[in-house]
Amino acid sequence: MRYYLKTNQMSPFEGRQEYLMTKSICSSIIPSIDPFDEPECEAYDLFVNEFQCVGKGCPYSCVKRAPHAFSFSTENATACVISQGHSDDYLVQLAVGQCPRNCIHYVTPSQREVLEDLLQSALAAPYDIAEAALLDSLIAKARFENNRYQKPKRKPKVSTEYVDWV
Repeated sequence: MRYYLKTNQMSPFEGRQEYLMTKSICSSIIPSIDPFDEPECEAYDLFVNEFQCVGKGCPYSCVKRAPHAFSFSTENATACVISQGHSDDYLVQLAVGQCPRNCIHYVTPSQREVLEDLLQSALAAPYDIAEAALLDSLIAKARFENNRYQKPKRKPKVSTEYVDWV
């Protein structure tokens, strides 16, 4: 689901207004459609905030540590994710943990879609500080909510056999 409509000419606060308007419409129809309010699953997708990334000048480069998951962007020479599904990979976890700017985040798949769309919109030709601020606030909300996510509890093993404890 897209949270805002992309247009060629956007005012500085238009992206935020469309996000809030769409969120209010969706919340009146379906109570929890916002992936940032209640995550649908465990956060295992990677997202790089290119506004905070140092890029090729980083001494702890995620691209050097995990080249199968990260690459440098051709547009602005910052790190970007090239493949998903490496949440259990030690090298990826090392790259995420050693990022000096903390710009690599674990998010859910639907959160990643929204964040990537917003990042591309914010990086467009007229730089928009309001969309960058919205991106930072959504990342902070995703980190908070994803830490609260609990996996469905396992059902206890039930035995129908009689056990004599004597």
